[in-house]
Amino acid sequence: MSATGRLFPAPRSNASVPVAPPYSPVRVVDIDLAEPGEFHPPGSREQIRPEGRVLALVRLHGHPLGMVSGTGTSPAELWRSLANARELTTAVAAHLAADRPSTSSRVSSRPWHETAVLPCQAAGLRVLDEAPYISVIVATHDRPQLLRQCLDSLLLMEYPWFEVIVVDNAPTDASAEHLVQEAYGRRVRYVREPVAGLARAHNRGLALARGRIAAFTDDDTLVDARWLTELAAAFSLDRRIGCVTGLIVPAELRTGAQAALERHGGFAKGYTPRTWSLQDPPADPLFPFTAGRFGSGTNMAFRMDMLRALGGFDPATGTGTPAHGGDDLLTFFRVLVGGRTLAYQPGAIVWHRHRRTEDALKAQAFGYGAGLGAYLTGALAREPQMLPALLRRLPGGIRYAAAKARGRTEPGDGWSRQLALLEIRGLLYGPLGYLRGRWLSRAAATAATETEK
Repeated sequence: MSATGRLFPAPRSNASVPVAPPYSPVRVVDIDLAEPGEFHPPGSREQIRPEGRVLALVRLHGHPLGMVSGTGTSPAELWRSLANARELTTAVAAHLAADRPSTSSRVSSRPWHETAVLPCQAAGLRVLDEAPYISVIVATHDRPQLLRQCLDSLLLMEYPWFEVIVVDNAPTDASAEHLVQEAYGRRVRYVREPVAGLARAHNRGLALARGRIAAFTDDDTLVDARWLTELAAAFSLDRRIGCVTGLIVPAELRTGAQAALERHGGFAKGYTPRTWSLQDPPADPLFPFTAGRFGSGTNMAFRMDMLRALGGFDPATGTGTPAHGGDDLLTFFRVLVGGRTLAYQPGAIVWHRHRRTEDALKAQAFGYGAGLGAYLTGALAREPQMLPALLRRLPGGIRYAAAKARGRTEPGDGWSRQLALLEIRGLLYGPLGYLRGRWLSRAAATAATETEK
């Protein structure tokens, strides 16, 4: 369940978009430089033999280095094109330099009969030795085919100890319930949340979860086999880490709308691990209000006790409510304000299937802006002591948003400029959306109380 799974449609957009040349689909593939000649589709270890033009997630020893475009008339030529990409030279050299000390020696904590491991792999192996139980919560809304593919990828993960909970949010039929019960049996738990709203759906799953960590993704994703391993490894580094987000990359670029979102920035947060906290703030003058830079709800995890202590997600926010989003951003913000550290771990990879149509893309852009406005309003409602800090940063934030819209002027970038303008329109609507969401949330709570009497 993500931006276009909304039950409250975005206001109609009259934005016109410059006519662009016909779009040629680009295949997305996954390669590891340590496995020469092998190609995999997103979210799978199946081997494929692509030709032509591709966009590849390039890894080394399983760790992502970057997305690279390449062409080749044969798989071998295509492999050479991607492996020799100049833009990855620095990242490859840095990774090999970090691994060099252990390439000829064993890691002392591992038994002698086991093969030596590289430093980049050590944290993942350590966490597998004492893997914390993780609850994976997937909200869905009327997309059983996408849900099936998402669940298939989840059940292929290498992580040894986890549960999967599907929350069916305000469904119009029983197709998701039948899918889970007939295709997955006891391997996946199913629960229905009748009131629309992504935050409400996540809270429903949270109430049933039994893990020490709660991990969230959407039904339009494919997860990497190491997703939970990387999330758990990041949590194990520091007890103060309350939330971990991960890398989100496109699973397909079949349409011009999908390519436009990717050019617009997609969900990209980079390939370098980072942490944020109020105790060690970054140079960013808008911190900690720039919560969109920390990650996205499509790929996020929390310590269960901390998230429950926060009261879960604000039900006035999220896809499916008048706020259109902001549930993830508000929770990231509250994690930081609560004194915890938020970590970004690019090795925790989720592949996202962007919206394929132009109308869906417009709604998504508006929703991003609305979610941001709703989040900022919710932040003040939940953490009113942060109002002076927000007011000090407000002029800089307005300048940043205006510069973002003006900056989309390159030839062929008309889509990005229109998307930026739609985000601004959504941002202005966001506070109203949040207030409407709160009113509906209270009305739903009152109705539930009356039903119980």
